[in-house]
Amino acid sequence: MTRLLVATTNAGKQLEFRRLLAHLPAEIIMPDEIGLALKVEEPYLTYAENAIAKADAYARASGLLSVADDSGIEVAALDWGPGVRSARWGQSRNAERLLEAVGDAVDRRARMVCVLAVARPGTPDPGIEVFTGVVEGSIARELRGHGGFGYDPIFQLASGATTAELPEAQKDLVSHRGQAVAAATPRLLELLAGR
Repeated sequence: MTRLLVATTNAGKQLEFRRLLAHLPAEIIMPDEIGLALKVEEPYLTYAENAIAKADAYARASGLLSVADDSGIEVAALDWGPGVRSARWGQSRNAERLLEAVGDAVDRRARMVCVLAVARPGTPDPGIEVFTGVVEGSIARELRGHGGFGYDPIFQLASGATTAELPEAQKDLVSHRGQAVAAATPRLLELLAGR
């Protein structure tokens, strides 16, 4: 069976990607499972550039079809930040820090964005394609729910639930990462079939 490498060391993303990619005719593997330890800088100002850099580095190092994402939360009350800097913005307490920064703001609109890069190994051009998922919502007034990771306890959907309050299967259907994987699936199926 063809192997598909998920280019992340983030434990939360690894769990999510295992579920999101389980329908593919591929063995889903993580970098540590093949002894691959890369430090890929993410200095870029767009999700796409950061995702491409990671997917490309892992595809080249492993010789495997690789997927990588860059994602973030964009909040109206924070001038649509922290955006591409979301992962580094609050470090280990990012949801709490963002909640404090938004405070009592009336405009609590927010969106979660994921750009997924798919890289084919090859020389000299590995061939990289990108797919995007976006989900609109708002910032809750308190941390709610015990599922997910990152900003899930404060990202509230139109239904009123935070993504941390949803069962995994339901979250996967509506999340930004789930939408990006759904957009990429037709192309991933072609690539896994050798097309």
